[in-house]
Amino acid sequence: MILKQVYLESVQRLADAGVAEPEVEAALLLGHVLSYSRTQFFLALQQEIPPHHLSLFNKLLSRRLLREPLAYITGEQEFWSLPFRVSRKVLIPRPETEELLEKVVDSVRQDGLPPGPVLDLGVGSGAITVVLARELAGRMVFGVDISMAALEIARENIRIHQVQPRIFLINATWLTAIQQKKRFALVVSNPPYINATAMSTLQAEVTFEPHGALSGGVDGLSDIRALAAQVHPVMVSGGLFFMEIGADQQEAVLKIFSSFPEYDRLQVHSDLAGLPRIFQARRC
Repeated sequence: MILKQVYLESVQRLADAGVAEPEVEAALLLGHVLSYSRTQFFLALQQEIPPHHLSLFNKLLSRRLLREPLAYITGEQEFWSLPFRVSRKVLIPRPETEELLEKVVDSVRQDGLPPGPVLDLGVGSGAITVVLARELAGRMVFGVDISMAALEIARENIRIHQVQPRIFLINATWLTAIQQKKRFALVVSNPPYINATAMSTLQAEVTFEPHGALSGGVDGLSDIRALAAQVHPVMVSGGLFFMEIGADQQEAVLKIFSSFPEYDRLQVHSDLAGLPRIFQARRC
């Protein structure tokens, strides 16, 4: 069968299944099967697709038609212009989290940091951990996650991006395994923050992702409250805390953190869509 025909038929099937951007998805999935770049794929549209590749593509397409995310099917997601291995054991890294890291990196480069290591709370795939290690050269980066399975994926990504010497991973619930000592100059987190009502109406693709990494309890703030109480005892004076939050949580998050006198300079930054998504605080 000609590749163009397979492509056009799969675009229609994906569109009928309600998949967004079916043209892009079909091209990426076929490119993955054929090991073609996007340019190579479109240059090869008049070629025959080998039967074994067609068989594999149909199996993978069936998974996508059931709305399994493309990143889980291919086993990879681009983040910070880097490839990251992913599986259903971890959240798929998203553009909003790239914006969180852009704000972190810009702030550190502009204002500096006191001496001390960096802490990533909720490692997942290791995307934040790896980027922090690459962008903040010379600083040790500690990462915490409750899921041992997620930490295995993170270790693989840490190895791929060759930052093993400066990263130390911990299996724990938030800061329960970390000594209550002022040591960290920067803490970054993308915690679960989706409330119970929103969890019941998630987009089909999101239901494939780990529930525990998404659900923030009844009001979406359970883990954020825990972080507000647990982060300041391990931060040095002048240290910075950054956290991704829900677009409707600005007032609630500011109220939670303002109840702790250990924090000051509380602010929420908007993302590229103009939504308040990046919380920032300083340890007094």
